[in-house]
Amino acid sequence: MNALDLLLDPLFRLPLITGMAVALVLPLLGALLLLRDEWLAALGLAHLAAASALLGLALGLPAVLGAPLGALAGGAVKSLARARGNLAYGFMILFGWSALFLIAANSSLGATLGHALVDGQLYFAGALELIAALALAGLAAAALPRLVPRLMRARFFPHDETANRLPAHRWHLSFDLLTALAMAIGTATVGLMGAFALVLVPAWIAFRIAPGWTWTMTICTLVGAGGYLAAYLAALSQDQPFGPMLVAVLIGLAATLEAGRGLIGRFTRARPREPR
Repeated sequence: MNALDLLLDPLFRLPLITGMAVALVLPLLGALLLLRDEWLAALGLAHLAAASALLGLALGLPAVLGAPLGALAGGAVKSLARARGNLAYGFMILFGWSALFLIAANSSLGATLGHALVDGQLYFAGALELIAALALAGLAAAALPRLVPRLMRARFFPHDETANRLPAHRWHLSFDLLTALAMAIGTATVGLMGAFALVLVPAWIAFRIAPGWTWTMTICTLVGAGGYLAAYLAALSQDQPFGPMLVAVLIGLAATLEAGRGLIGRFTRARPREPR
């Protein structure tokens, strides 16, 4: 079976669309997290989401319903405590990792399912996961056009909110909760490290080459969707686990970019200047 047949196979249609919806949203949030110097948020919230997803599975809930509970709680506490930077998310990683494997060790699910959440369960995505992913995409499409200008102003003009007595906590909380929900759904589908890679790598690539913010968001979308699709086809055709393949493809794209930039830089330096 060739790559196109795999792509169009009804057996894999729901997972394909589910993952694509997640891959379109997470890189956009990643650009904003990188702008706020809070890229570690993705990994911290993903660990909390994985732990609560496993706890939900132990109680009979699907992972996509259990995962948001931990992530939303972490995002809300962080926002209400007005913690900024990566320190709070570092503690989330430690707490979530500990809780994940303690729950796995002390429930009938075992460590195998805990590792499955880390690696991703995209191939088992069904109607519930598809609905969650599409709802996330719709929510992001409605919220981001309003949140982006406010978050950019808060980053570049931090005293503007205080001077004008703006209710900044509203949009910071909204963004934190949107990020938490996205990481929860991403963790329950493409896996903990896959979701983190979709947040970090496309945004890092865009920040390296984009000439402006519009291009940054465009490049994030293209890299996230393109990397996801390439990883999906490669994983299916080579019979590989999806999460590690997604991370490998995105890292490969980042390495290719850096190599290309290095070659261009060397060519530019070696090019003789034209006489005036």
